[in-house]
Amino acid sequence: MRRRRMGALHVGEPRISFQPQVVGKNGAGHGAVVEEIHGLIRVHKDGHVERLPAIPDVPCTWGSTAAGSGVLARDVVVDRATGVWARLYAPASAPSKVPVVVYFHGGGFCVGSAAWSCYHEFLAQLPAKAGCAVMSVDYRLAPEHRLPAAFDDGMAAVRWLRQQAGHGGRSSGASDEVAWWRGRCRFDRVFLMGDSAGASIAFHVAARLGQGQLGGLAPLCVKGAILIQPFFGGEARTASEKTTPQPPRSALSLATSDSYWRMALPSGSTRDHPWCNPLSRGAPRLETLPLPPVLVCVAEADILRDRNLELCRALRKAGRSVEQATYGGVGHAFQVLHNYHLSQPRTQEMLAHIRAFVAARSSS
Repeated sequence: MRRRRMGALHVGEPRISFQPQVVGKNGAGHGAVVEEIHGLIRVHKDGHVERLPAIPDVPCTWGSTAAGSGVLARDVVVDRATGVWARLYAPASAPSKVPVVVYFHGGGFCVGSAAWSCYHEFLAQLPAKAGCAVMSVDYRLAPEHRLPAAFDDGMAAVRWLRQQAGHGGRSSGASDEVAWWRGRCRFDRVFLMGDSAGASIAFHVAARLGQGQLGGLAPLCVKGAILIQPFFGGEARTASEKTTPQPPRSALSLATSDSYWRMALPSGSTRDHPWCNPLSRGAPRLETLPLPPVLVCVAEADILRDRNLELCRALRKAGRSVEQATYGGVGHAFQVLHNYHLSQPRTQEMLAHIRAFVAARSSS
């Protein structure tokens, strides 16, 4: 099982040392490297996996969630059987309860963490900028846990959230650990959200919930899904995949995308597997999926741009409620990696769009 140190701290505890995890510090004795994404992950012939500390893990009390910041945060275990945990965020003070965003980080299903500093910085802005509480889910990673493990973990997160909603005003045992957060949440206003692979998880979890795979959700009510540069693929290349030039520091190239899918999908699958390509012939027809209203955030310089726009068109054709926002001059994961000179202003635009979507759907 994947192991990470968790900042399971009481709110307001002093900052602690939070060292990043490296799985397998070297590949000696494990055979040839059969899959590699430079600086992030290596997979050896015998299945041994090395994850490299490209982005540091930070505790929940770090930076913009330090004491007195106006944002409270805490890490909690969601599913002890799998080790899945989540980082919770909420405004320290609010005149009333706020909607809940269930967030899934990116990383091609193979790398990333709810504790990565870039996600902590981004999500700590949401309570103030988007008027919500956040549950950032740290799901299991491929290739050790290939799909649908991440989707299953997304469902486990929603199940945990339903349990918290069911506590109401009661307090008992472990539930007291999150009473501070639960008391700030409007569980009848839940939004599924993620970027890149996390947006794919949000999409598939929304579809499963719509199909009733968790049974009745009450008192939860999913009001919408926010897909930031959703990571989907297909055997046929789109124009943006073939022609969009990528700078050296780009978070996603075509070769990297293909490598992630080889590691994440069931062995032997093609990129037209429904988990990769929701518009493929083998995927459920969108007309049959009871999806909530969707906001799709597209980056103009992202190789996934055309695939994201194609998804929007297909959802509209299927009669689904879709809003889209395109951000000029930036590429994949700009809102967390800040690897474009326009990243900061475009991120603020995105946060404004998210706030408007949450507010509009919360009042409907």
